[in-house]
Amino acid sequence: MIDIRLLTFITVVKTKSYTKSAEILNITQPAVSQHIRFLEDEYGVHLVKKYGRGFNLTEEGLILFKYAQEIEVLYKILEMKLKNKSGISKTYNVGASLTIGGYVLPCILAKYKRIYQNINILLQVNNTKEILEKLINREIDFGLIEGPFNRNKFKFKKIMDDELVLAVSPNHEFAKKEQVSIDNILKGNLILREKGSGTRKIFENKIIDLGYSINDLNGYMEIGSISAIKSLIQSNLGYSIISRQTIKKELNDKAIKEISIKNLCIFREFNFVYLYEDDFMDLFIKFCCKNMT
Repeated sequence: MIDIRLLTFITVVKTKSYTKSAEILNITQPAVSQHIRFLEDEYGVHLVKKYGRGFNLTEEGLILFKYAQEIEVLYKILEMKLKNKSGISKTYNVGASLTIGGYVLPCILAKYKRIYQNINILLQVNNTKEILEKLINREIDFGLIEGPFNRNKFKFKKIMDDELVLAVSPNHEFAKKEQVSIDNILKGNLILREKGSGTRKIFENKIIDLGYSINDLNGYMEIGSISAIKSLIQSNLGYSIISRQTIKKELNDKAIKEISIKNLCIFREFNFVYLYEDDFMDLFIKFCCKNMT
């Protein structure tokens, strides 16, 4: 277990409050202050600089916070590995971005669970930006994402390619055309995913590559829910650039129509991202790649 005084320091920095830290750690506020003073005496430095009711970290405080977080992460990894090594039932935390987590991964997890009944996979679904943050903070063991990421910062393995397509209502004027220009798409009722979404970032990058400014991407609406976007499209209240994976059923039911974008195809990768490898991860990645279509 991480030293309680380091844990107190981390909590104080994150909450920016001695009172909230005391509540979270279930200790008294004087104990919180005592822990901070102990660390300052131990290292012979000042860690915080108080002003009014608030405080800032000193340069030494920033250094300690950086390494204290890394120590906390190592303890979390150690605890997980020891529990999974000695236990019959093993648990892993997996993060997936919205397209993968909502439309690709559930069926695979169901197959996996039927075969490996002693392994529990806890799935967290967020946008790409949030998944990467959870991975850095070791809130998840690895992630499956659809958006761009720093390939120097994370280890990764490609799962498959995905295409973003123009999805419209069969009653929309675009549905009468074989192709629609990107100019017309940008000028109309374009529904965008929220900022931080992998789908949004891929589309923004493609627009910039074509010579447009990010300011040209003034969406009619910004929505974080794929289901809500599909409902709006079907009600002919807008159209969107969206993963084909998410509208398979609607395309089959002819509730949504896919229209070609003139002189433009938008492909992206689905990737596993992680910070370290182990036997479980290797086997799980192979299982997903085998069962992902």
